[in-house]
Amino acid sequence: MTDLLHHARVSRGQFLRMMGGLAAATLATTACSTRPETTATTGGGGATTELKFIGVADQKTPMDELAAAYAKATPAVRITASYAPTDQVQTSVRTQLGAGNAPDLHVVYPGSGSAMSMTQIAQAGLLADLSAQAWTQTIPAGFKPAFQLDGKTYLYSAGSSVIGAVYNKKVFQQAGIDAPPTTWTEFLAVCDKLKKAGVTPIALGAQTPWVTQLITYALVPSTVYAKDPTFDDKQLAGQATFAGSGWRQAMEMYLELQKRGYFNDKPNGTTFEQQTSMVATGKAAMAIQVSAVLPDFRKAASSPDDLSMFPVPGADDANQVWIPAGVVVGLGASAKGRNAEQAKAFIDFLGRQENINAWAKAIAAIPLTQDAGSAIDPAVQSFLPFTKDRAVPFMDQRWPNAEVQPTHFAVVQELLAGDATIDEALKKMDEAYRK
Repeated sequence: MTDLLHHARVSRGQFLRMMGGLAAATLATTACSTRPETTATTGGGGATTELKFIGVADQKTPMDELAAAYAKATPAVRITASYAPTDQVQTSVRTQLGAGNAPDLHVVYPGSGSAMSMTQIAQAGLLADLSAQAWTQTIPAGFKPAFQLDGKTYLYSAGSSVIGAVYNKKVFQQAGIDAPPTTWTEFLAVCDKLKKAGVTPIALGAQTPWVTQLITYALVPSTVYAKDPTFDDKQLAGQATFAGSGWRQAMEMYLELQKRGYFNDKPNGTTFEQQTSMVATGKAAMAIQVSAVLPDFRKAASSPDDLSMFPVPGADDANQVWIPAGVVVGLGASAKGRNAEQAKAFIDFLGRQENINAWAKAIAAIPLTQDAGSAIDPAVQSFLPFTKDRAVPFMDQRWPNAEVQPTHFAVVQELLAGDATIDEALKKMDEAYRK
């Protein structure tokens, strides 16, 4: 058995940073309830149980596919799914959970760094324990902190994803770029060549808050963890800060891209959807994104094969380039829902290997566990050599509270608008970290 980080040299502490806030963009949300039965009937005339699910947009394709498969296998249960923006999920669904009127099934982020993360919700007694399900026994040891609290599993996730540059291969070829860059200097040279060719090098949809974090996350593995893999442990112990670390260099590099004119105009007024369209149609050459949304880019392209990914090189020595990788956003069952047992049964269905494979394939993720039917998207192949000893989990999940991530979103927007300095931004993040 292999997986993206199974062989990565990361500590339990490092891994807890993993995943959170990296879901995709905007779809309308709908009201939810946890009523045990609807008035619908099965083909035999019996009542069906309706399970409500609220997720985020990059869960739509796999959830719709697997909910339909479950309906065929279990006609007495129907999944009704709706999808909301990430920031709305972090507030409205969390409020519903606390009030006892949450949906039966809902999005959950791995680890502990956001209001809807596994640890935060499980600690409040709001997530159903999934530990009795067979698939939980196959979770790789390195991944357990993202799924488990006090040895119990509360999260389902189908696999892992990476952050890198989603790029339009045709645009690169037309600009005379034969291969992706492998160092920061080469990356800047590629951007300059694209700009001179009349193409926006990097589409940035910073109006959508969660997009703001991705360039930082792509660079910090090289500027922080390649130099000090124990940074998180030191930060938790009060021995390290954002301001006194390679986070400063990463933000300087972020702003260097802006100063060189490598972003689209008004990134703070550009949405994720617009970012996606720019790259898919060739108006921009690339976007720094999580691989889970690669299918969205492909759907928007006239030729999906034109789109691929490469690691963002955050160092001038190719051997010092590290990458961010982590468990993808998942789901859990409401512990207080009237349909908790039926909701858990659906998650057990998702835990079958063929369904792990299907979910992971739909979002270009690497399956949590693998068999002969598993497949890894060709676009992610270039990241695999880094996973032996140069991959670190997504930054936010080791953060000790749910305040640091939104602060990070906000200060990046302020930096892009020229309304804050890097010193001010890092100070705000350190203050949020200490709350």
